[in-house]
Amino acid sequence: MNTTPHATEHLLQLQQVSFAYPGASGQRLILDTLNLNVPRGKVTALMGASGGGKTTVLRLIGGQQRASSGQVLFDGQDVGAMDSAALYAMRRRMGMLFQFGALFTDLSVYDNVAFALREHTELDEVLIRDIVLMKLDAVGLRGARDLMPAQISGGMARRVALARAIALDPELIMYDEPFAGLDPISLGTAAQLIRQLNDTLGITSVVVSHDLEETFRIADRVVILANGAIAAEGTPDEVRHSNDPLVHQFVHALSQGPVKFHYPAPDAEADFGPRSVTGRRPGGPRR
Repeated sequence: MNTTPHATEHLLQLQQVSFAYPGASGQRLILDTLNLNVPRGKVTALMGASGGGKTTVLRLIGGQQRASSGQVLFDGQDVGAMDSAALYAMRRRMGMLFQFGALFTDLSVYDNVAFALREHTELDEVLIRDIVLMKLDAVGLRGARDLMPAQISGGMARRVALARAIALDPELIMYDEPFAGLDPISLGTAAQLIRQLNDTLGITSVVVSHDLEETFRIADRVVILANGAIAAEGTPDEVRHSNDPLVHQFVHALSQGPVKFHYPAPDAEADFGPRSVTGRRPGGPRR
């Protein structure tokens, strides 16, 4: 792993970060002065209810979005202050596993993994071949090199995407819902690969997932996001036994708790209008 001579304990730091998406009724605040540290060489899981800002954090780290305020630091450098050249250079030190793999459908398994090497390096094809086959071998798919994405299963596609994510030997890999839609065998295989690659390559991993069992099994640290901030963080065991009502609801999959089923909305009468005791609007047709 490449690090600076005076590398800090944390590869990623979000300092007082706020972010909002524009909406019809004004700004929709997603992150509210969030402080988050991601230690080097560890697997950090970002969890929480849908809409809590987990994927937004990944976008801020990769520079696809810019924070409204605060700093997003990658290896001590402010991502939000980078120009295009610096941003692209930083991204070469990152790998990304998108939801459902996001393979190029018109490229073979081999060419999907070779893509980043051809785009970002000047290596000859002989060396690229060796690297691609080594990365595919690491995920158990060296024999599938000539297949097309349509010819492989969803679990295999996720593993090909992982081989592509590590092709440039990144310092950081971000996983956005790596277990979604996988059968139990593929899910267990994917989780084991994340843990093994993190330890073998000495990289830092950030995993966004809703799968409690597998994520808690492989994570060194778990962060629960809620209401734009951190509701709980610590080891999987510490988070599992949190007394926070929201965290308790999430960890134990309870339908009742601080996280409501309904998204905030106007009163029903404001949307549907007043109704009589018969259930019809005044002047409306009878049922």
